[in-house]
Amino acid sequence: MSKVDYIIVGLGLAGIAFCEQCLAAGKTFMVFDKGVEGASRVAAGLYNPVILKRYSLPWKAVSQFDLAIPYFKKLEEKLDTQFMYSMPVRKVFHSIEDQNNWFAASDKQGLERFVKTPLVKNENKDIQAPYDYGEVLETGRVDIKALQHAYENYLEGMSAFAKAEFNYTQLTLTDAGVQYKDYEANHIVFAEGYGIKQNPYFNRLPLVGNKGEYIIIKAPKLKLTAAIKTSFFIVPLGEDLYKVGATYNWTDKDWESTQIACEELESKFAALVNTPYDVVGQEAGIRPTTGDRRPLLGVHPAYKQLAVLNGLGTRGIMAGPLLAQHLFEFIEKNIPLPEEVDIMRFPKKLEI
Repeated sequence: MSKVDYIIVGLGLAGIAFCEQCLAAGKTFMVFDKGVEGASRVAAGLYNPVILKRYSLPWKAVSQFDLAIPYFKKLEEKLDTQFMYSMPVRKVFHSIEDQNNWFAASDKQGLERFVKTPLVKNENKDIQAPYDYGEVLETGRVDIKALQHAYENYLEGMSAFAKAEFNYTQLTLTDAGVQYKDYEANHIVFAEGYGIKQNPYFNRLPLVGNKGEYIIIKAPKLKLTAAIKTSFFIVPLGEDLYKVGATYNWTDKDWESTQIACEELESKFAALVNTPYDVVGQEAGIRPTTGDRRPLLGVHPAYKQLAVLNGLGTRGIMAGPLLAQHLFEFIEKNIPLPEEVDIMRFPKKLEI
């Protein structure tokens, strides 16, 4: 029987961030991840601190952002792999009123750092943007697949990773912690995204999830160097490829791509872009979202050895490092979690 401090279930953005907390503190761990499904694996990977639909900042946006960017840069150095790319994010305006709302947003406290006041002129004849763009500052893209692949290899080199589905029936709770297969641990952290719906200890938490689909477009003449935001995103991937999406489906909970989503996204893309293109791929995932749009962090009230790090929704890149830090410090140092993200805001969902 191997003894570790933590078992971690899931190696998406949340799981990686918790691994990094453990490593920084000299804690040992073992990660289990089946390596197939997961919202992190299909996400567009943009980091953008501004909610462009409402011109507002998410919960603790600046704290998240100022921790996340150095965190990913250090990971690049450690893994000797580039997966961060600076990239402007430009919001397409559809009217003079849109432009005026942008100017008003640039005067809001906190937003002035990220909202570039002057309009950016549309000089690409293949984009329908007669009212030009607003540009968000300090934005970019993380190639999450490249990060996960490099991090899996890194953990395999430490003998700290198993590509396997977690079997809850083989988990035993003990006075000292947990046992799972050949491992004993003080704590287990479930960072499994929508997979939590199968977790017998946390499946009653209000993680509703919504399915998002992207299509991959090849458009050799488009030549975008910025991500474009309208009612959807166009994200340059390099080599004339663009990720277009995403859809939001609150009822369909499987991981299969659908024709209806492809048609919806292709229709939106064709209405904005005037250039030949081909659809060369499609991806689907289920975002781990909650009804109150807040993550789910904490320790089970009846089983103190069980913890959860989930519900990051669409902002896992920015939120993951800060949330992992909060959970780690709560477990190790008993530093209280922010009430807004503590699972004990749903006490009845955790009754046994």
